[in-house]
Amino acid sequence: MREIDELAGVDDPAWPELRAAFTRSGVPVRVLAPDPEEGRRCLVQLQVTARSALGALTLNCGGLVLDGGWVRVFGGGSPALGGLPSLARVNRFPAVADPAWHPATGLVVGQDVLGGVFALNGHDPAAAGRPGEPGQMTYFAPDTLAWEAMDMGHSGWISWLLSGRLDMFYDGLRPPGWREEAAALGLSEGISVFPFLWTEEAHADLAAASRRVVPMREVLGVAADFARRMGPADPGFLGEV
Repeated sequence: MREIDELAGVDDPAWPELRAAFTRSGVPVRVLAPDPEEGRRCLVQLQVTARSALGALTLNCGGLVLDGGWVRVFGGGSPALGGLPSLARVNRFPAVADPAWHPATGLVVGQDVLGGVFALNGHDPAAAGRPGEPGQMTYFAPDTLAWEAMDMGHSGWISWLLSGRLDMFYDGLRPPGWREEAAALGLSEGISVFPFLWTEEAHADLAAASRRVVPMREVLGVAADFARRMGPADPGFLGEV
């Protein structure tokens, strides 16, 4: 395994370019303060350098909160109370860096407040029941209980998040008042919708559905349970939050 100095001490790190992209973007971005020790631990297990967007985010920030709190991107973990967990915690990294360890189904790198999960495919996505190619992003959609290929890598996904296309992506899933609801959430909370997002009733009239704030683990747990029992397939690991 490459050591932290080799992974972090690169001549052309991606972080300055990422910071500039955050400033240019019309999408509100909150950069969480990093936990330096946890970020370095994540980087060593990931074995990616700070030249990549994944490595730069892991090393330099605790995570990102985008579009008023609707989307959360995991990084090196935020030490502040109520911050985001690290990639290591979300993906259950081993306590000590292990070159033989790899995420079983893919690396969970983000989530949205409805329980949508963004993950980076592992080396054999088909065996894990995931669409797309190795190293490409996938999305677990809470309104279909299925994984969808995004046809982009991690750095392309970050650019996509900043591009202003989230309104189109979430068309039909953002009821009136969603900005205020998302902004009021803690980073460990999500929005539970009833009738559930995958039902015909919710598809027909989302504005009429009731919504309440619950722990994000509850949102993910309910979606995973229904996907196993009545959805297209077991979604597998959705992250530890």
